[in-house]
Formats: sequence, structure tokens, C-alpha cells
Amino acid sequence: MDTRKLAYFVKIVDSGSITKAAAALHVAQPALSQQVSALETELKQRLLIRSKQGVQPTAAGHTLYRHAQTILRLVEQARQDVASSGAAPAGRVSIAIAPYSMASSLTPRIIGEVARRYPDIVLHLTEIYGGVLSEAIKNGRLDMALIYEPGPIRGVQFTTMIVEDLHLVVNGKGPLAVEAGESGDITLEQAARFGLFLPEQNHTLRQVIEAGMRDKGLSLRLVGEVESVPSLTRLLRADMGATILPKSAADALFHEEDFRVLRIVEPGLQCKIALCTPDHEPLSEAASAVLMVLKEMLQEMLSAKYAR
Repeated sequence: MDTRKLAYFVKIVDSGSITKAAAALHVAQPALSQQVSALETELKQRLLIRSKQGVQPTAAGHTLYRHAQTILRLVEQARQDVASSGAAPAGRVSIAIAPYSMASSLTPRIIGEVARRYPDIVLHLTEIYGGVLSEAIKNGRLDMALIYEPGPIRGVQFTTMIVEDLHLVVNGKGPLAVEAGESGDITLEQAARFGLFLPEQNHTLRQVIEAGMRDKGLSLRLVGEVESVPSLTRLLRADMGATILPKSAADALFHEEDFRVLRIVEPGLQCKIALCTPDHEPLSEAASAVLMVLKEMLQEMLSAKYAR
């Protein structure tokens, strides 16, 4: 099996059509079909299902596709590492940052610090949810992520960086603030009376909140599922509901005096912010350098937090 066949196979699956893949690769369609047949003969498995609508991978094809992406990425990384041996870390590093977290406020610092230390590294940053995260990292589409820790997931590893109490965030000048009272704390039972804007159900933060309420026999009053921080800000400013976030995220996203941030107690709810990396292959030199920068920033944040 050679990498060219694997590259052809990945392009076919991504294109959903041998004809389209042949055009993109500038390879004759019969030759491309022959390469797939050779792979199927070598692996003794049918890899593609052909129809008038195009092609779809079989179960065996999905497995090969996943491994092929990893292999091709490692080959390309090997070329880059050999070419840049002895030079400063260089290349593209992709990071996912969880929305609704203090991590999103670190974006300017991350980009600035990486640019200062490693000018030849290009950062690709995105916000992403846990439901698709593990596959993206296992397939090599992402190098690392800073997210709410969901628990063990095969193929990735989590390094817990911060454990935080959850807080209710409300408009500080609207009727809901009156319901919240004057204290800096609010019980979970009181928080359950608020209509809440939360991320969708596959988000770890949502799962922690639902589990906490379920354990207390409380019902979640979900007003809407919002995955846009600007939209969430506008909804809370309009006093249409509240939300629940870790303190650092609440302070970063809702730092104006218009909002009140109340710690949830009796019982308290906690979440973990973790660095997520693949557990089946080493990071590239550039990704390792960026990971070190991220860890340093988080340690600084923790030190500042506990110094207050």
C-alpha cells in the first residue's frame, strides 16, 4: 500500500464521486478506479458503494478513510519536520476553543504571544463543540483544543487545567435581578426558576447543569439554545432570560456593570476546563510549541486568580 493510493482514496471520499475526484487530481477516471480496485484487492474488503448519485464508503471504507487521513498527515508532517530541522518551529497549528468559556477571551493573547515567539507559525483558531471535537482531533483536522472536559473519549486525552464553580448571569438592571436577590450567591433551586439560555445538549456545560438539576429533582426551564456569544449578550441585556457559566467565562463575556454574576450553591455545580490532544500520535514541533504557550497562559491565569 502506498501513500498515493491512500491520497486518491481520501479525495474520492471527500468528493463523493470518482469523476469529480479524477478531475481534481488530473487523473484519468479509469486509472483512479483501478487504484481503488487495487486497494480493495489488497485489503480484501469492499471500500466504496457506487450509485448514480456518486460513491459512499462502506464500514471498511470509513475505517480506511480515518487511518488514511492520519497516515497522510504524518507523512506531510515528516516532510515539514525534516525540511525545517534545526530551524525555529514553523507551520500551521489548529486550535479549537470552547464557546462560552474564558478561553475565548484568550484569543488575542494567544495569537500575539505565538507571533512574538514563533513568527513562522500560522495559527488557525475556531470555536467548536464537544460533539464533533473528538473526531476532528483523531482525524488530524485539529491539533488541540481548550474546552469543557466531557470525560474519557477514546482517541484523545484531556489535561485538566481549571476547575470552576458555575454562576448564574442575569441582567443587573431588569426584573430578573430583583428575583435573584441582593446576595452574591443563589441556590440551585432558585436558579432553576429562571428561564435559561444554554448551548445545545451535546455541550458539556449543558450536561453538567442538567445533571445537577436532575439530582435535586428540579426541572430545567430552557428558553432557548444559543451558541453565539453576541446573541446571548443581547438576549440577557433585553432581560429575556439568564444563563449559567463558570466565573471566569462570565467575567470575560459579561464584564459590564449591566450584568450580575451569582455563584450557585446548595449544591454548587462545577466544570473543568481541559486541554485536549490526540493520544495516538505525537504533536508536531510547531503544535508542541503552541501547546507550551497555552499552558503558560493558563498557569498565569490560575496564579492571578488565586493571588486575589
